[in-house]
Amino acid sequence: MSEESRVRAGLVDDGGEPQPRPSAPRDDDDLPPMTEQVAQQLGGVRGLVESGIPVGVFVLINVIWEALYWAIGFAVGTAVAIAVLRLIRKESIRHAVNGLFGIALGAWLAWRSGDEGDFYWPGIIQGLAYAAVLMGSVAVRHPLVGWFWSIIAGGGKHAWREDRRLVRVFGWLTMLWGVVFLAKNLLRLWLRLGDMDTALGVVTLVGGYPVTGLLILISIAVVRKTHPGMTLKLKAS
Repeated sequence: MSEESRVRAGLVDDGGEPQPRPSAPRDDDDLPPMTEQVAQQLGGVRGLVESGIPVGVFVLINVIWEALYWAIGFAVGTAVAIAVLRLIRKESIRHAVNGLFGIALGAWLAWRSGDEGDFYWPGIIQGLAYAAVLMGSVAVRHPLVGWFWSIIAGGGKHAWREDRRLVRVFGWLTMLWGVVFLAKNLLRLWLRLGDMDTALGVVTLVGGYPVTGLLILISIAVVRKTHPGMTLKLKAS
């Protein structure tokens, strides 16, 4: 190829310097911005577990020993310890900081009023918001359980969007998650408005890991039954 032809092809400039080749087109299976943002907020399975530990600490101490201020202190201390441990290990602390903010807000509300029930307000509001987002995602045909599955098991790939049957399955599962979140947080709201704080603590504890764990198991079982080739490899961080 002559020098003039190479210049016209864009391989060199007029001064003979090599030019960078055009970058390869982006693979459609690359992680889209939406899933990147959700993955960062999700924090993996470990992030989900860690977010519930401070609340569990508060409930246990307050229900068993009826020591509000000790419960507040230990809950906040636990949230801070989780964030510090992640920082020491040079891991992302975004999810831990988000959890710490919710715990600190609830602790401030309870400390200011002296009413243990106020600690639960941020969690109740957050839970109702989760229910609305989950059910709303089904309405726009982007079921969040499908996105969560793609993040945790599929590296962010969105090939499942091309499988109409799988989209329906994830839609029903997402609606199940949304209804459960709505029901348990409406129950928590009713208990809070009725000043039944001990029962509220018990419902918060039972409706946390046990209910979420059951929803995860149901989701895995349904997806594997309808699509046997799909596997789930949970990420710890």
